[in-house]
Amino acid sequence: MFIGHALLLIVSMCAFPVWDSTKPAEPEKPAERITVLYDAFGKIAAMKKDWGFAALVEVGGRRILFDTGNNPEVFAQNVTAASIDLGKLDFVVMSHRHGDHMGGLTYLLRKNPHVKIYAPQEGFGVYGGQLPGSFYRKDDALPQDMRYFDGKPPDTLKFGAAWPTANITLIDKTTEVAPGVTLIAQVSDAPGTKELKELSLAINTPDGIVLIVGCSHPGIESIVAEAATINPHIRFVAGGFHLVTAQDPAIDKVVTALRDTYKVDRIAPGHCSGEHTFSRVKQAFGDRYEYAGVGTILQLAKPAL
Repeated sequence: MFIGHALLLIVSMCAFPVWDSTKPAEPEKPAERITVLYDAFGKIAAMKKDWGFAALVEVGGRRILFDTGNNPEVFAQNVTAASIDLGKLDFVVMSHRHGDHMGGLTYLLRKNPHVKIYAPQEGFGVYGGQLPGSFYRKDDALPQDMRYFDGKPPDTLKFGAAWPTANITLIDKTTEVAPGVTLIAQVSDAPGTKELKELSLAINTPDGIVLIVGCSHPGIESIVAEAATINPHIRFVAGGFHLVTAQDPAIDKVVTALRDTYKVDRIAPGHCSGEHTFSRVKQAFGDRYEYAGVGTILQLAKPAL
């Protein structure tokens, strides 16, 4: 009888798995997504529409805020509606100095006053700046009291920022700021924004480049072309393409290049891309076009086939 009970116990143990409670659970993979926090179109009733752009980028375990929109109150409302904790950011990227991208910075700094902020370096920029002391013409014939710095300027002239206590690092050239995370620095040559410096965010992932653009004043093709030097596989492009006033031939040229030359996998135009550009991109990219109105969460995982 004892042998029979023992055999029954052994069979029972073999029939059911024995879980090792000491084995750690598999960690959940961090979300890979872009949450649009500011724009002038969208479907989410709790989000207020306004002209400007901001997005939270969560890729590779990092949380990066890209721009802060136009108005601090609107930015605050949309951040709250999206349940975003601005106190938990790896860093912030301010694409350029236009007000519709930096207006919410005052609210951000109230919530996270010491967060690291990257911004474009300009000689007299709102984020601060500097120029060599040799930038101006000098006249040695003038008396000392008529000369800047008594004729002996410092090697570097540093200029104030609109947010003097903010932890701002100025970027003057394309720079990898973290492993696989590059800020593409370019200068606009377009009428109306000539010499405007702009940063775009390129994240190199195992599936290709995720590229976030603010307004693309230097040209979206130029920005994508530089991103392609990091990795020719462009996985995702989102943000403003600055085609809001462009005519159809110019829009078609850009859209065709993004699709056929750079072979962008998925694309989510927003902000200053323009309504005609939304339509043309959707037509050209089909199911690889992503709607990106305010409040939209753009999932970066490859869609199921």
